[in-house]
Amino acid sequence: MSTKIIYTGKTHTTGGRDGASRSSDGHLDVQLSHLGTGSGTNPEQLFAAGWSACFLGAIGKAAAEHKVRVPADAVVDAEVDLALGEDGYSLRARLNASLPGIERDLALRLVERAHQLCPYSKATRGNIDAELNVA
Repeated sequence: MSTKIIYTGKTHTTGGRDGASRSSDGHLDVQLSHLGTGSGTNPEQLFAAGWSACFLGAIGKAAAEHKVRVPADAVVDAEVDLALGEDGYSLRARLNASLPGIERDLALRLVERAHQLCPYSKATRGNIDAELNVA
């Protein structure tokens, strides 16, 4: 099976959690701050933004499989925790989907299917505890 690269995101980061990150095309240019302090963002927020955007797109793919449309006001609120345990640092996440106008059972099926389709979910499966919720 061959793989076709669709897109490569490129960033240049300096200073770690207290530095800055800029994409190669200049569309992303952010100051980073340690764990929500200061005026910048942090890796957990950036990861949450990327995963939730990708996940909402995957919900759209799942909806198409069921021949329904994702409502324009659908949202995914992602929460990514940085945790510290006996074995060191780890991440945990909650993906909270709201699909207004879609019956709850179908919304749950769409979210479960999206979790199988989303590249972020695939990359984190077995590595990050991820909780899926439907409002």
